[in-house]
Amino acid sequence: MTAAVTATGYIQHHLTNAQMCMADGGIAFNHACADAGFWTWHIDSLLFSVGLGVFFLAIFYMVGQKATTGVPGKLQCLVEMTIEFIDNSVKGSFHGRSSEAVAPLALTLFVWILLMNSFDLIPVDFVPEAALRILGVPYLKIVPTTDLNITFGLSLSVFAMIVFYSIKIKGLSGFVKELTFQPFNHWTMIPFNLVLELVTLIAKPISLALRLFGNLYAGELIFILIALTPWWTQSALYVPWAIFHILVIFLQAFIFMMLSVVYLSMAHEDH
Repeated sequence: MTAAVTATGYIQHHLTNAQMCMADGGIAFNHACADAGFWTWHIDSLLFSVGLGVFFLAIFYMVGQKATTGVPGKLQCLVEMTIEFIDNSVKGSFHGRSSEAVAPLALTLFVWILLMNSFDLIPVDFVPEAALRILGVPYLKIVPTTDLNITFGLSLSVFAMIVFYSIKIKGLSGFVKELTFQPFNHWTMIPFNLVLELVTLIAKPISLALRLFGNLYAGELIFILIALTPWWTQSALYVPWAIFHILVIFLQAFIFMMLSVVYLSMAHEDH
């Protein structure tokens, strides 16, 4: 990269998002957004995550429109296998009364996160260098799940559904009683129960977000470190790590999806 001279600068450059904010009445980018705080947009994470989401919906919609009962094509087989895999996973883990929204959510989470994670296999300099030379964009991170904002956005969506179904199934009073009378069913233990249950509840979205972010961020960092090695050793290091990382990419999407289903199943339990 032109903007990265030293090894430290190279690493920092690749770990910096393309940022946009409002400053001094106009649109500013990256270094000018240092004081913007919460109101800074990571436009590369938004671009790639939304783009992959639209791609996922378009592919599944197209296959659904062209699905045939005869000999299916390869793409239809792949989509049907994915749906069947998610359906069986949900049936084995979800024990609530109704899973009408849970199965589509699980499918969306799994495929969307898998697509975002898979961008980690693209050589670290390939897309950013092209963006710099063609568009003049100095910073570009192409793996949305290495951005904590994206993983927290996904986990907070799941958390909102957990709270929604907890209130819908148990009622507001039942949800409050669950937080105040568990695990010790006595009024004197309400403060202790409330602290314990709130920590348990809030830990769910935090653990979901940090687990996905941490694994993909670490994997991306290793790819960046490999890119710093001499060119004649990069293939020998990149290929084995990429093969192993395929497992990480799949597992992290699966774990996020399965934990979301389990948490929603727990929300449907009526004590």
